[in-house]
Amino acid sequence: MSSMLDTPVAVRRAAMDLLARREHGRVELTRKLRQRGAADELIDPALDRLAEEGLLSETRYLESFVASRARGGYGPLRIREELAQRGLPRDAIEQALNEAEIDWGEQLRELWQRKFAGQIPQEMRDKAKQMRFLAYRGFAQEQIGRLLRGASLD
Repeated sequence: MSSMLDTPVAVRRAAMDLLARREHGRVELTRKLRQRGAADELIDPALDRLAEEGLLSETRYLESFVASRARGGYGPLRIREELAQRGLPRDAIEQALNEAEIDWGEQLRELWQRKFAGQIPQEMRDKAKQMRFLAYRGFAQEQIGRLLRGASLD
C-alpha cells in the first residue's frame, strides 16, 4: 500500500494543515502524521523546519492547552496529567501552569457555583459527591476541603 505522505512536501503540508486547525505539540503531531502514513525519516526534518520557522511551538501549544482546559473548568492537577500523557516534559508543563496567571481558587469556586449552585453540603454523602466531582476535575483535595468548609481559598 502506497502512502499519501511519501514526500517531504506532502508531510510538511499535512503538518501545516494540522497546525492551521489548532496548536499541536511535537509528540502529538508526530503521532498524527504517522497515523496518516508518513515515515519517521520524513517527519523529523519537516517538524524541525516548522519549529525553526516558528510554526510549531511547544510553548504556544502549552499556553493554548492550559488556557483552553482552564476555561473548560479543569484544574491544574488534571491539566498537568493530560499534558504529561501527551509526552510533554514536566518542567515545561510546570512553567506553563505557573505562567498562565490563572487563579485556581477562583476557577474552583466558579465551577462549584455552576455545578452545585454554591450550596455547602450538609450531608456527608453530598459532601463526598461534591469532593469527588471537583477532584476528578483536577483540583487539590486541600482546596476543595477549604471551599466546602466555607473557608478562604487564598
